[in-house]
Amino acid sequence: MRRLKKRNFNRSNGRKNNLSTIIEDIVTRKIFNSRGEETLEVDVITVDGFGSASAPAGASRGSAEVVPYPKGGVDFAIRKIEEEIAPELIGMNADEQETIDLLLHEIDETNNFRNIGGNTVCAISLSTAEAAASSYGIPLFQHLAGSLASNLPYPLGNVLGGGEHAGGKASDIQEFLVLPLNASTFSDAAKANIMVHQKVCSILEKKDSTFTGGKGDEGGWAPNIRTEDALKIMVEACKEVSNELDLECRVGVDIAASTLWNSKENSYVYASDGVNMNPEEQLDYMLHLIEKYHLIYVEDPFHEDDFEGFAQLTKRVKNCLICGDDLFVTNKERLAHGVMTGSANAIIIKTNQIGTLTDAWETVRLAIKNHYTPIMSHRSGETTDTHLAHLAVAFYCPIIKSGVVGGERVAKINELIRIEESLGNRGKMSNLSF
Repeated sequence: MRRLKKRNFNRSNGRKNNLSTIIEDIVTRKIFNSRGEETLEVDVITVDGFGSASAPAGASRGSAEVVPYPKGGVDFAIRKIEEEIAPELIGMNADEQETIDLLLHEIDETNNFRNIGGNTVCAISLSTAEAAASSYGIPLFQHLAGSLASNLPYPLGNVLGGGEHAGGKASDIQEFLVLPLNASTFSDAAKANIMVHQKVCSILEKKDSTFTGGKGDEGGWAPNIRTEDALKIMVEACKEVSNELDLECRVGVDIAASTLWNSKENSYVYASDGVNMNPEEQLDYMLHLIEKYHLIYVEDPFHEDDFEGFAQLTKRVKNCLICGDDLFVTNKERLAHGVMTGSANAIIIKTNQIGTLTDAWETVRLAIKNHYTPIMSHRSGETTDTHLAHLAVAFYCPIIKSGVVGGERVAKINELIRIEESLGNRGKMSNLSF
């Protein structure tokens, strides 16, 4: 029998465990994500409930992320669940999230889930939480955070795609994003993002006769365009929508600098723009973009191990989120180092980067404690799973990065609209301060 240590995942809901949440069966199947890649889906069946969750996949992955699947891929991961994991979990209480998540660590016996896979444990952990919530007849966000959860996140959406998300045919910058500030409801904020997405298409059609409406992995337009031309179009569209809706739409970018970094030459290679930049030039370039285009958000402006570069940029800008994704990979140890060095002021949260729900929550708690803005995020290869919406609310994330269009993206947006409706007068938009 494995010895389990209690983890600190406090839902603050005051409920006691009961027989209704006992796990009776676990069913696993192979499905496909938005890129047509194989992934897995896990069903957890309790006495009185049912939970199902699937695992997403990233195109540009941080090297410090947990291993998504064991050698042998999805088929081997399913076999691991059936032969090693399910027999251990059946009979346990789905309400004991910390204990189950720790058990998954102990079954794997590595620090990066290379034996059973980070995507494997992510799907199991989420479906277990969903099954417990279902057993109690309450939504997942309420199960995880209790009745206090009432803040809705602002949607951060990909409008123009480049880099790894657009086949390398557009700008070298991976994402050009919109963040609607001062929206009174989540529904209004989501509408603003859709309008910006539509206006950008209209502008592209007028300015580029070769644009055929192609999109990248996350639904952002993928034109053949230079970086600053893309930013000018984004600013123009945001200004028009801001005036129409009487709110403020601001532009953000995901540089995904690790995909540009050439360690041998000690430079960032912008192939589409025909420019190579050393780290000092990269810093100046980021400062230039932030100032000229009034950027509200810059993700991964330096490669994944350049904590010093992140720290220098963070110190020199105001009223702009400097966010680490590949830098932190939802890992609390890497975030702790970032806190110590003053690197970034925001962090992307992707559960499958770290494995279990408990691991992700511990990272979020550390971020909030140190005044980092946690941003719940999708991945480029997504499924129609809607848990991301619930996690954003339950984990008190003031921003959710989940795309603007596309069925697998809209699924999360629409679920937040339902959550907003269920909260009624208690629901309010989060306070964005940085």
